[in-house]
Amino acid sequence: MKRTLLGLFILGLVAAATVFLTQRRGPEPLAVSMVYGGEKTAFLENPRLKEILAKEGVTLSLQRAGSIEMATTLDVAGKDCIWPSSAVAAEIARLSGKRPVAVETIFSSPIVLFAWDEAATALTSAGLVEERGGFLYGDTVAIVGRIMEGARWREDFKLPIFGPFRVLSTDPAISNSGNLWAGLLAIGMNGGEPPDRERMRALTPAIKAYFDAMGYMETSSGPMFEGFLTQGMGARPLISGYENQLVEFVAQNADAADLIRARIRVIYPEPTVFASHPMIAMTPACQRLIGILRSKEVQDVAWSDHGFRTGLIGVTNDPAALRLARLPETITAVAPMPSAEATLDLVEALRHAP
Repeated sequence: MKRTLLGLFILGLVAAATVFLTQRRGPEPLAVSMVYGGEKTAFLENPRLKEILAKEGVTLSLQRAGSIEMATTLDVAGKDCIWPSSAVAAEIARLSGKRPVAVETIFSSPIVLFAWDEAATALTSAGLVEERGGFLYGDTVAIVGRIMEGARWREDFKLPIFGPFRVLSTDPAISNSGNLWAGLLAIGMNGGEPPDRERMRALTPAIKAYFDAMGYMETSSGPMFEGFLTQGMGARPLISGYENQLVEFVAQNADAADLIRARIRVIYPEPTVFASHPMIAMTPACQRLIGILRSKEVQDVAWSDHGFRTGLIGVTNDPAALRLARLPETITAVAPMPSAEATLDLVEALRHAP
């Protein structure tokens, strides 16, 4: 009996020592290779995030690419994670032959329109935009209708801007923000509802003509937004992008906050579509990273420093936590994107030169 008790005592000591030594060593080191969308660059470079990952023993090997590109044509063999910027991109990846072990949404951001103040005022006067509760909301069907009618900034909106009235975007065949705008354009052309595959084929020639007329398009939302700010209203009066881009820019450029507030307006299309930023785990290593990124500590960093809305069920975003920027607490007028099959058909059509 005494020997049994002694044996149990020794086993307990060994177990306690093992736990103690494990805690002293920290978590097992984890190297994760990832392809990610460029709109998450600042988040992945955030010192607060890097500190959290270091405590967890995680090191990242990163490759930046467009969300549609990584879901379709990019070779991602050997990567642990693929991190595009919409659920549709994740489904397109599956249709393209990729076989994930898990898919989890990390956070999200709605598509919005960024406008210079004179352009926003002109759209409000024309009845395409209205102010409610201190925020601007645009009628998606009406805005798209004026675009497709061939309205022009100078003639129809009385602004000293050359060229047709349109929303500029990134390349929809490569970049997710451009692809989401293409989807929202199709929704606007379809009376506010996502078109099915057959209807999308009917709309595709007009959508292709719209993007062909833009000429050169950036392949990432970051340069697109920076060009909007630096080139001014004459070159880029109205662009589509992610809501969080303004939060992120102001947080990183506090000295420009007053100018941004005075000159830049955020217009929330009704309906809009969400970029859901799903992490596609190709290996178990990525699954462990997903658990870390979905922790409240990381989600707080994503919201307060970058304006990404939480991916945690039951958790709301407190606008007071944002630094130097103001966003509505919730986005209610949201349409689902067209199906992955319909979107992939559109992408294939847009990928080919005119």
